[in-house]
Amino acid sequence: MTSPEDLVDAARFAGVTDRRVLDAVATVRREGFVPPGYTDAAYLDDPIPIPHRQVTTQPSLSARMVEALHLTGNERVLEIGTGYGYQTALLARLAAHVTSIELWDDLAAAARRHLAAAGIDNVRVVVGDGTDGVPDGAPYDAVLVSAAFPQVPPPLVEQMRPGGRLVQPIGPGGEDEVMLFERTDDGLVVRQRLLPARFVRLYGRHGYS
Repeated sequence: MTSPEDLVDAARFAGVTDRRVLDAVATVRREGFVPPGYTDAAYLDDPIPIPHRQVTTQPSLSARMVEALHLTGNERVLEIGTGYGYQTALLARLAAHVTSIELWDDLAAAARRHLAAAGIDNVRVVVGDGTDGVPDGAPYDAVLVSAAFPQVPPPLVEQMRPGGRLVQPIGPGGEDEVMLFERTDDGLVVRQRLLPARFVRLYGRHGYS
């Protein structure tokens, strides 16, 4: 029988060392964020298919991406791509407030249910074009993009505060490089190449059409 500790071990194996991130992985019950029929797979370190030909992010990969944001508990975070809400829940355990935007209204509704059932109340899930961001919650201290595109959508940069961090898979979708950026007075600067990964494509006005 698998448990959250299996995902903690997977995150450690993937290189995650931040104690707060590992504690969040241990605390969030992933079986509450998967489709019916996938409960037995909840604590495997694997993506899980969800509607609209999407998949959840591999938990250890989510942990690596979240860790790169260096959250301390006081931040306002923007997440692009809510999915079923598991990564959103991790962010909510580590930041003051999370605004998450999802393209599909049924996925957003499911994520809201899952987050509420988990007792997480510092998240706002909205439906819309993630490449436009969510201006009414800006400025954000951190942005996490859960889909791939060759460049960072300009509205996301505009909605970050100076010094803010952004993590996004850069590439065509399916063969990508997860990158950490920082917004400086001169614009967005690459701070670290985190790891290669395979992501679904980022669709929207500033992404794929």
